[in-house]
Amino acid sequence: MLPLHAIRIVTIALNAPGPVAAARLRDAGAAVTKVEPLSGDPLEGYCAGWYRELHQGITVERLDLKSAAARSQMRDLLAGADLFLASQRPSALERLGLDADTVLSPRSRLNHLRWLNIVGELGAPETPGHDLTYLARAGLLGREIPRSLFADVLAGEHAFATALLLLRQPPGSRAQVGLYDTLAPLVAARTHGLTGPGNMLGGTTPAYGLYDAREGRIAVAALERHFHARLYAALRLPAGADLSAVFRERTAGEWEAWAKEHDLPLSAVTE
Repeated sequence: MLPLHAIRIVTIALNAPGPVAAARLRDAGAAVTKVEPLSGDPLEGYCAGWYRELHQGITVERLDLKSAAARSQMRDLLAGADLFLASQRPSALERLGLDADTVLSPRSRLNHLRWLNIVGELGAPETPGHDLTYLARAGLLGREIPRSLFADVLAGEHAFATALLLLRQPPGSRAQVGLYDTLAPLVAARTHGLTGPGNMLGGTTPAYGLYDAREGRIAVAALERHFHARLYAALRLPAGADLSAVFRERTAGEWEAWAKEHDLPLSAVTE
């Protein structure tokens, strides 16, 4: 039996972080109902395939929560739930009567719920933003658009973990997750001088880096002493020597096969 069997979740969380968390709760056995606006979740328009994957097995209803009738339907759904998940600014939830103070009021018939909201930043929950702007503020952007939604996905995973903790707390418990705040573990490596230009994992160690091959590129991560020594011995180069020229002698695929033979951490870069 899955750990969240018989747990019921109602969510109004849109875009990526909320659906990622809801999908994780679904995978853990919870019955999830999602209420979307009449126009649907913007994620479906941006990326229909990922939307379908995240919402498989989730009941989706579309309601205009600005109407009294829809708000009444929403309260009926919440009355049978264990946890409410949102991803709206506090002022928006307050206008809908779905803020924590209203939902969990002693006079509310919904005060049995656990309440969880995903915001942009815990210290400034009304400030608008998206994955790209949070990565920019955190110093985690280069000159290219990131290949994934790091803040969104990390926040979704953090919301899932927070939901698990909330479900162990008494009814009426509440919590918030901030997208920007969940980047702290990623920022720490740079803040403490492990990554970034001039640091050990930022290009100063030849055995840890990216290299052009004859075709394609490779990533090399021979950090440990035995890997480092084996890499240079297998390449017949003095320890610490530059590796750029030698890696241009073969294709990325050939280097990957070579690394398997020598039990070395090297991989072709998937473009």
